[in-house]
This record gives sequence, C-alpha cells and structure tokens, in this order.
Amino acid sequence: MIPACLSDDWILCPEREDISAEFTRLLTAAQEGGATIAECLMIARQLKRGDDRSWHREWKKLAQANRQRAEAAFAEGHMASAQRNWLRAMNYYGAAAMPLDPTDERRWVAVLAMQECARRYLAARGPAGEVVTIPWLDGHALQGYFLPAPSGSGRAPTVICIGEPGHRKEEFLFKLVPHARERGFSMLALDLLGDQRDDYLDALLRRRDLESAIPGVMDYLETRGDIDFARVGIIADGWGSSFVARAVLQEPRLAAAVCDGGLWDLHERAFFASRFAMSDVSIVPVPHAPLMASSADCPVLITLGEDGWLKADRARQIVESSRLATSDVMLKVFTAAETGAAQAHADNPSLANEYIFDWLESRLGTAARRI
Repeated sequence: MIPACLSDDWILCPEREDISAEFTRLLTAAQEGGATIAECLMIARQLKRGDDRSWHREWKKLAQANRQRAEAAFAEGHMASAQRNWLRAMNYYGAAAMPLDPTDERRWVAVLAMQECARRYLAARGPAGEVVTIPWLDGHALQGYFLPAPSGSGRAPTVICIGEPGHRKEEFLFKLVPHARERGFSMLALDLLGDQRDDYLDALLRRRDLESAIPGVMDYLETRGDIDFARVGIIADGWGSSFVARAVLQEPRLAAAVCDGGLWDLHERAFFASRFAMSDVSIVPVPHAPLMASSADCPVLITLGEDGWLKADRARQIVESSRLATSDVMLKVFTAAETGAAQAHADNPSLANEYIFDWLESRLGTAARRI
C-alpha cells in the first residue's frame, strides 16, 4: 500500500521538488544497496509535511539504527552485513543533511557521521580501501576514497569518479563501486569539497578553473604501483558542469571519459548568442573550448535521459554539428520506455551505470574477474 503522503508517481512532496527528488534518489539507491525500500516507505509514513526538522530527525534516526547494526555485525565477524549496513547508514545520514542550510551545524554533524560510516566500510572491505588526500589549491586539497580492484595484486585499470561542484563522493560507494568491482577495476571516488563544509561550495563556484583538479589527480595515480596507468578512465557524475569535459582536453593521459562532452557549455553559448543576437558566438563568455569543438585524445561517452533538462534532439544536433569527423564521441540517449530517462538518470541509475561501465570495460580492455 502506498503511504498517503505519496502520489501515484512516487512524488513525496509536490510542493517541494528538492525533497521529492531526494526521496526518489533514496528509492533508486535500494537497487545498489544504498537503502531498502521498506525503510524508505516507513520514513515516508512518519514524516510531517512541510517540516524539515521532521525529515532530518527521521532519516538521522534510521541512519543511527543501521550504523548500530553495522557495528554489531562487525563485532561478531559478519563483514558482509557490516558493510551493507554502513552503506545504508552513510546514505541516510546524507539524506538527513540534505534540506538543512549549509551553515547549519546539524548538517555538518550528519556529514561527519556519513564520512565515518564510509571509512568503516572501506576498512572492512577485502581488499581494504583507503582515504587519500591529493594537493590541489593553496590551502585546499582534494579528498578521495581509493578502492583497489578485487584481485588485490598487480596493476589494475582504474576509474576516477567525480561529481559536480557540491556533490559528495560517498554516494559513489554504493552507486558505482559494485559496477567497477564486477569488471575488475580499481576506483578513485572524489569530490571537490575535500574536508570543507558545504558552505565552501560558494568559493568553488566562483572559480573558473575547476578542471585544474584533474591533472593533479592523474599525477597522484601515476605514483601508485597498483595502477595500470595506460588504462585510466574518468566518470563525471551529474550534469551541473562541463569542467570534466574541459579537463579531458588538457589531460592526454586519460584513456576514456564519460562526461557531458561540453554539451552544456555549447548549449549555453548558443543560448546567449540567440538571446543577444550575436553573430560571433566565440565572444560568448564560456570558459575554454568545449570538448566537441576540439580534438580529444581519448574516446568520450555522453549519456542523456530524453526527459532531462537538455532535450535529446537538441543534444544530437549539437553533437553532429560540433564534433570533428575524427573525434571518438558517442551519444547514448535513454528513453522513457527503457527508463533512465530522467535528468542524470535519476529514475534508474543502475541501467545507465551498467551501460557506462560496459563501455569503459570495452575501452580500457580489462579482462574482468567475475564476482
């Protein structure tokens, strides 16, 4: 039975798009182990409409229950159950933080609890993961989770996963790590926030060189003895920025990239040119050259939901009119009939990630160990 607060299309709060989107994300996370549907529906029944404190309180309580189960399982030597519960606790802490103001101390407390669950999960894996720090800006470093390939020996192909500004890396631990592990990849999950609070996002968004983070990441990976440096790919999770696409232009050491391909930059350029009747679109202030208007040294996959912000026909038009004949740029559009059609594939990220990691597997040439 669907709870009374839910509409037939699983919109939790019609008047709050952010809350409804977060609840959808939690439901779809159940497919990859980041939640359970029963727990999500239980919380939906307990929420008080229009009360953000209720949202924070109920998800935090659920996170604590999962965290306690994880610790109990770990104490008894049940590593699989401990890992599963830490992942769910981590995700629920993130949900508890979501509606709070970035300066709210309760938000930071929830983020710290989320990060501690992630660290506990990493330590319990086999082979164990690790927290890494990568220099970037003066006074600000990147922070990441490195998860070795399941073989645990030799040099493995590796995938860098990084989200748009403000996105935290913990979600990748249940959303993307299983796909990487099944294909024999190591993974480096990153975010731009590092160890800063969420209100640091304003400082990040004022920068016009976010792509400068990626060469530093590649420098770090090059120092590791367990990386096959000729087979390093990157995934840009989310569609809020083209900074990874711009980084691909500057980073010849990447072997494959999954990103927006500069579509958003190109779309903005065309919009401004149309809005202000500019005949020379090159003067529109879009940072650097978009990927598809230049020559990239690695194959690029762009995935798009047909119901997302940028319509599929417009995306196809941009791709066909912008890329060079020699560019290896592939566009995959997910339709409503197959799901995965929402913005950033929010309605079915599992389907999109299967396609993405299959594409990476074919490009990076891994002989994956099947788990």
